[in-house]
Amino acid sequence: MLYYRRLWLLTSVLATFTVTGVVAQNSSQILSVLESIVDCASCLAALIPLQVLAHLGNDAFSDTFIAVCDIAQLEDPDVCSGLLSRLGPIIAHDLRSIDVAGQTGNRLCDALFGFCASKTPNAFSVPLPSPIGPVALPSTPTVRKAPFQVVHISDVHIDREYTVGSEANCTKNICCRNFADEAGDPITDPAQPFGNSKCDSPISLADSMLEAVNSFNAQFVIFTGDVVEGAIWLTTQDEVTSDLTDFNAEMLSKITAPIFPAIGNHDSTPVNSFPRNTTDTTLDVQWVFDTQSAGWEHWIGSAASQQVDHISGSYAATVPDMNLVILSVNTQYWYRQNLWLYDSNTFQPDPNGILSFMVEQLQAAEDAGQRVWVIGHIPLGKADTIEDQSNYYDQILQRYKDTIVGQFFGHSHKDQFEIAYSDYSDQTAANAVGVGLICPALTPTSGNPAFKVYDVDPDTLGIMNIRVIFANISDPSFQKNPTWSVYYDARETYGPLVGLPATSELTPAFWHNLTEVFMTNDTAFQLFNTFLSRGGAVSPCTDVDNCKNTTICDQRAFRSQNNCDVDEGAFGMLRRRNVGGSQRQERTECEGIGIRDIFDEIRGSMQV
Repeated sequence: MLYYRRLWLLTSVLATFTVTGVVAQNSSQILSVLESIVDCASCLAALIPLQVLAHLGNDAFSDTFIAVCDIAQLEDPDVCSGLLSRLGPIIAHDLRSIDVAGQTGNRLCDALFGFCASKTPNAFSVPLPSPIGPVALPSTPTVRKAPFQVVHISDVHIDREYTVGSEANCTKNICCRNFADEAGDPITDPAQPFGNSKCDSPISLADSMLEAVNSFNAQFVIFTGDVVEGAIWLTTQDEVTSDLTDFNAEMLSKITAPIFPAIGNHDSTPVNSFPRNTTDTTLDVQWVFDTQSAGWEHWIGSAASQQVDHISGSYAATVPDMNLVILSVNTQYWYRQNLWLYDSNTFQPDPNGILSFMVEQLQAAEDAGQRVWVIGHIPLGKADTIEDQSNYYDQILQRYKDTIVGQFFGHSHKDQFEIAYSDYSDQTAANAVGVGLICPALTPTSGNPAFKVYDVDPDTLGIMNIRVIFANISDPSFQKNPTWSVYYDARETYGPLVGLPATSELTPAFWHNLTEVFMTNDTAFQLFNTFLSRGGAVSPCTDVDNCKNTTICDQRAFRSQNNCDVDEGAFGMLRRRNVGGSQRQERTECEGIGIRDIFDEIRGSMQV
């Protein structure tokens, strides 16, 4: 009965909508609609009047929400206008395209408001070829050869409008720019030459990192995406194209080793905007794939470059002089905040055929006796990875677990790992079949700038060691010339905790055993918690607030359906409102600010 009462009230609220004067007359009514959202039922009910508004057109929809955002005064007007004018039309398109009472409506509620989430994926079996016979595994050598090095960089977020001397303590998501609405204001915290924790990376910091990367004389480098800075309310196609092109040129000029990149969710505009091939829209992102196809060809070759153009940014390329294939997948088609994924009532298990492409390339590698490293931007166990595609990826991993010898991601801006199991109901070292290694970020917004160096066995192509290299932003010399040094050595730090033999790789079983140590050894766990931000933005994490238990659960969840991140909806939002800067970015990981943040803030301002 309560549901139908809300449904009647919400529908009547917008029954008077007219195209003329809709913004001025009805922004307060939209505020009432948002205020009513307190659970899944009320969220689904709210989609009905929002759908009415969407049918009045993209401009009416976006302008109304811009007015609502301005009334709430929780973001600067340029942020409200820029973000909602970019993302509003996508949401309106979704609402016009679906039955809001169906499953897609539930998922849209989850993406926009944090309600109606489901940990249960749709049943689907990925078509997988049967193995012809046992995969021939390289034997573990009695005496290992000297390892070679591979460097992993991620989430550079270069702000090419970073201005030395500008305000570093501003009211926006990122600072250190000459924003028009701040002209003439006195500077309280001048931006320094090599960066600030409230700002994305200046070019100088990116160049410094690339020079440090090159000093390791790595066999190759992997880059797991996110070039573009966090001023997502201002980005344009021209700017993003220029940013991608410029960083490709900088990597080429400063790094002599081959580079194998992946596309990040920020590497488009609007942010996270990757429409499916089945979507009828003029806002396609083929320009992103065209740009990176041309920019990456020097490293990945012409065949893989053509795949980037035609497989929605994914490709497979063989590392020169190695029995190793790099399989780069565009994970944005599995991303909860890619709002283009909610414009159809028809369930689509494999958007743009990325999973099918993975199977094709893995089978080819298996047939050829090659090993594969999978690289991508968003880790499969994260709360912002859709449970469906995460589950289907896991099916592929289970089938090709002997071929896939490494998996590498970014996105969270943190130094993390996620373990895959053959049986998630029995999480043991014996059942650990894979691990996703997550690289910290260059951008100082999430801690000290950092990257990883892997020691790789030349016979098995497995990981022998990991060193995290960082530049301490608190060092007095940082603003003159950042010093890049070893922050910690995983083998030296973690090996003794689990009794790691000197000749053993850092296997999935090793990482599981480490989580067992974390459960009982709080000193070891707190060291990991410090490592997350490279000591630059450490947040308390204990059993008192269940943070430690959740963290260890998430370490054991390379399927998003198994993580312990419960979307708290309104309850979490009420606690978190008015949290800004780096703390808010910690909440939404690499987004900084997005449409979910705007809606949370508006609702929070009314419900408290």
